[in-house]
Amino acid sequence: MFETFETFDIATDGATIHGVAGGSGPPLLLLHGNPQTHAMWHRIAPALAKRHSVVACDLRGYGASSKPASTPDHAPYSKRAMAADMVTVMDRLGHGRFAVGAHDRGARVAHRLALDHPDRVSRMALLDIAPTREMYRETTDGFARDYWHWFFMIQPAPLPERMMAADPEGFWRWRCCGRGPGADPFAPEALAAYLAAFTPETIRATCEDYRAAATVDIAHDDADAGRKVACPLLILWGANGAIERHFDCLALWRERAVDVRGRALPGGHYLAEELPEAVLAEFGRFFAQTS
Repeated sequence: MFETFETFDIATDGATIHGVAGGSGPPLLLLHGNPQTHAMWHRIAPALAKRHSVVACDLRGYGASSKPASTPDHAPYSKRAMAADMVTVMDRLGHGRFAVGAHDRGARVAHRLALDHPDRVSRMALLDIAPTREMYRETTDGFARDYWHWFFMIQPAPLPERMMAADPEGFWRWRCCGRGPGADPFAPEALAAYLAAFTPETIRATCEDYRAAATVDIAHDDADAGRKVACPLLILWGANGAIERHFDCLALWRERAVDVRGRALPGGHYLAEELPEAVLAEFGRFFAQTS
């Protein structure tokens, strides 16, 4: 899927991050969602690489990146730790300041990256999320039903891990591929990569990612004391998805960032795979601008 890209494995503080890099031009870091890998960008990364030095990583705990042991406070899987991984990766690849395109969990990492390292991030485009703390704050019955996995995966270990590992492919397909004909947005080669990566260790690590989001990540958000993301922010979300149904996405992001624009696209959650041409067009316009 990334035939013209080079692979890398870079040691950070507490993890080893796997990824691919290719192209030339201004650097652009791509971060995936759950329960995926960098493969989610396969439909748009080659085109982006015509204008950018593209770096697509597996987050710690996902794909071929390492799955470090956690702690009672879940700090090794905080978005702060994951964001620090990305700073190290980009340093090692020679990129001091860079743009970020991110989806789902990766977009939550990107949010923390822009807050903790504002000098490093020039602009960000985030796919189908609202800010974590505000989503928890505004949880309704309907949202909890749509995002049931948020509340399942944060239960104390090892309950969710054991239940998911009992039938990992079945859980993955139920969680991600929809429940009706035509609902699966994934290319066969990407789906095969996701399923191969969904091991018991990945399940353990991803549960820790969600537990961190509900605890230490919110503590970090609260400690920001109103500090906002300073770089330009593009928000795209699915018109057929839970974000559209349950949240005023732009309003919530304007609580957390100073320069926000965006819109719904006519798809669901997995926009880069459902609507690659639309996402590529939006990214192309946004990342062509200068901060």
